[in-house]
Amino acid sequence: MSRPNYETGRTSFASRTVFEALDVDDIDSEPESEHEVQLPLEPPPPAPAPVTPPKEPVGLPVRSKSSLKRAAKKERAALAAMEPSASALVNGSESVNDHEVEPESTSQTDATESPSGLAPVRSAARARSPARPVDSTTPFSPSLPEDLPQPRSPGLGPRKRKASQDLKSKPLSKESKLEDASFAADGNEKVNVVQLSSLKATSGPINTGADHEKGKRFQQAVTRTIWTLIMIGGFIGLLLAGPVYMVLLVMVCQTLVYREVTALFGLTTKSSGEPPITTKGKSDPWSKTLNWYFFAVTNYFLYGESMIYYFKHVVYADVRFLPFATHHRFISFMLYIFGFMGFVASLKKQYLKQQFGLFGWVHMSLLVIIFSSHFIVNNILEGMIWFWVPASLVICNDVFAYIWGMMFGRTQLIALSPKKTVEGFVGAFISTLIFGFFWATFFMRFQYMTCPAYDLGVSAWSNVQCTPNPVFVWRYYTLPAPFQALITSTLNIQVPPIPWAPFQYHALIMATFASLVAPFGGFFASGFKRAFDIKDFGHSIPGHGGMTDRMDCQFLMGMFSYVYYTSLARVHRVTVGSVLQTIVSSLSPEEQMQLFTDLRRLLEGAGADVAALCR
Repeated sequence: MSRPNYETGRTSFASRTVFEALDVDDIDSEPESEHEVQLPLEPPPPAPAPVTPPKEPVGLPVRSKSSLKRAAKKERAALAAMEPSASALVNGSESVNDHEVEPESTSQTDATESPSGLAPVRSAARARSPARPVDSTTPFSPSLPEDLPQPRSPGLGPRKRKASQDLKSKPLSKESKLEDASFAADGNEKVNVVQLSSLKATSGPINTGADHEKGKRFQQAVTRTIWTLIMIGGFIGLLLAGPVYMVLLVMVCQTLVYREVTALFGLTTKSSGEPPITTKGKSDPWSKTLNWYFFAVTNYFLYGESMIYYFKHVVYADVRFLPFATHHRFISFMLYIFGFMGFVASLKKQYLKQQFGLFGWVHMSLLVIIFSSHFIVNNILEGMIWFWVPASLVICNDVFAYIWGMMFGRTQLIALSPKKTVEGFVGAFISTLIFGFFWATFFMRFQYMTCPAYDLGVSAWSNVQCTPNPVFVWRYYTLPAPFQALITSTLNIQVPPIPWAPFQYHALIMATFASLVAPFGGFFASGFKRAFDIKDFGHSIPGHGGMTDRMDCQFLMGMFSYVYYTSLARVHRVTVGSVLQTIVSSLSPEEQMQLFTDLRRLLEGAGADVAALCR
């Protein structure tokens, strides 16, 4: 059978080694396939006197290395001088390379050097084929598709090889999937291949992507529901345990939120392509230390202010706390200055942009997170109801917005949150107003919820007594006489006085804010996440994402509740703590002794047993 002349520039090492060891011309002188058709033998041309070849394996032509070199040199010279009319008599002399095929001189040479007689058959077959011009300068380059996978060994690609019985692969299973893989070929070159991995045979239909997505959503809904119930139960348990536990809960929440928000600064440095801040080949821990240092100093200042204000009777009555109470703001300011000096000292020329960006990022987080948490703590100390009712209204609005949006949602509310709908927004507003009115009416009956926290050791089972704030005092509204007479004459009904409390109206105002304004805190957080291309701020709560995803609206609602209470509902009274603060901060020790003497004389004149009180 005729063969085209393949010419390549590289010889397979394995093929060259085997052929040189056997001292043969080419292994393709044998039939290349079990199904190769043998052409009938024609009488060979007269040959010179027979030469007895050395005993070598039958079927393999014997040629020495020197004869190979001489034959190759002659063939190159013959190819350069031959004419197209003699091209039919030229046979390809196959070289040692697996791809390269060098032309032979004449068929007579084949008949002389091949005692098996197979080479003349090939020469005759080629002689009958139409003559084709041979271009010895241009290598053969077949037109193959570019996406055709290449063989692992470049020298064994286009050759015909007999299939080995040991390499026969077993039939694949009925269902298999294709997985992309790659392996390193000769020369560390990556070659894309297709790896087959068996799948489990199933009797039913194959699961589609929609079924998998449906199952995943159901699992997420179950996880979200379970952790929602856990959070509600834990929240109610801490509420009953006392105000000190609620303050600790707020501090834990603000710590988690601060960690999640400041961690986003690492994403900005990665997206900008700038290298991270390092010191001696390691990541610089000084930046993270400064972050938490400013966090601690800010909490010391804000919570110290709250403790001094709400517990004056404890702080100013103990001489050990007087330096802390009288110099608290100066101490806080100096601590901040030390942190500022440390930041300036840590500046590096190659990281200035990143370090100043981190400085601004930290202060923004402190303003939004820590100050909001400080207002929430003040609401707890003013009375648990000023924290419990606003937080419940935000949760209620979120739940009702989801329910109404799922049932009737058609119109998108805002592009930052594609799942928020106008129908859910309006339905949640109406539902939150109704819920807030009855929710506030129920909890305002308990003095544990309405009394300020004068003692951090109280709980729901303690006998808490105080003078209630006027907004919790019940009043009665009587209809005007004309309306009363009209209803009585028309319906024959006597309308009794209607009980009401100012806190009910305050609850309606807070419900309005929780429905119309507080959701924008969530929209702000959604825009924040889209800016950094993240789904959640973290994974602190399974099924809900990070703590920031749950506290985004609560921070805004907590600030509003504190400002609203101090502006419209707080009653300013003179307390023992406020008087004691004035005495300690305004009077000298001699003046304090004179005040004590005068006050003792006044009490003795009123009949009080001052001696028993002083023991």
